[in-house]
Order: sequence, then structure tokens, then C-alpha cells
Amino acid sequence: MKITGVMINYYIHCKRQCYLFSKKINLEDNSEDVRIGKILHEIKSMDDKDSEVKLENAFIDRISKDFVLEYKKSDADIEAARMQLLFYLKILKDKGIYKKGKLICNEKNTNQKIEIIELNENTEKELEQILNDIDKLINNNKVPETYKLKGCKRCAYYTYCYI
Repeated sequence: MKITGVMINYYIHCKRQCYLFSKKINLEDNSEDVRIGKILHEIKSMDDKDSEVKLENAFIDRISKDFVLEYKKSDADIEAARMQLLFYLKILKDKGIYKKGKLICNEKNTNQKIEIIELNENTEKELEQILNDIDKLINNNKVPETYKLKGCKRCAYYTYCYI
């Protein structure tokens, strides 16, 4: 299975969620948070019909002249979003396209947090390690144990893991 940007995001957030998603156990259709994220994405897409770029195993929100843009509804898990964006930058770099990343988090539709992300030697090594770890995780036959995180109760997989 090819690793996707979503899988990287899930891996950073919760290894169990990444594993279950990789096995096609998708419980996100019942999640209000996921629905909100999809609606925000659709609204952004209405502004520019050609905004989302599909490239291999990546669904990039938008590419501008200088940046790859990734939109998130909040900065609740900024590290996961950062690694997802680095993954997109790496895919483009491998094709000879060099850009910086712009992570845009909309907080309650009033404030916008923007972070510039760059793929460099250090971040590329960090990403490679995560890709190797995800590969090991998803090719293992054992479901990772549950461990309570602060966001577990809002997760689409909560009932699967705890009820």
C-alpha cells in the first residue's frame, strides 16, 4: 500500500488510527469534525475550481507560484499537519518541483494561523524516518494498543477503540 498524506497525519496523531485507516477501516463518515473539515475544504474549492491537485498518493489543497498550501480547520495537531505538508513537498521535489509549504489553520473562522514549512536536509531525514516507521506499522499484523490522548473522545475511531 502506498503511504498517503492522510496516513502521515494520522501516524503523527495516533498510530492506531493510521493502522486502522491503512486496513480500510474508515469510521470517519460518522465524525462531525471530519464533516466540518470537508465542508471547509469544499468552500475553499468553490473559490477556485482547480484548487485541489491530485498527484500520485497526494491530494494537495492548492499550489501557487511559490507555495504548496495546506488548509486545516485548527492548529490542534500542528506537527501532524506539518509532516503531511513536508510529504507533499518531497513528492514534488522528487519530480523536480521545488516549493515551500504554507500551512494555513483557520481558528473558529476569526483568526488564521500561517506557518511556512521548508523541506531541507533535516526535515527530509525526519520525514524518511516517519515513512519507514509507517511502512513497518501497516505491514504488521498486530493492531497497535490504545492509549488515551486528549483528543480521543472527538476521534471518529473512539467507539472502535474504547466501546
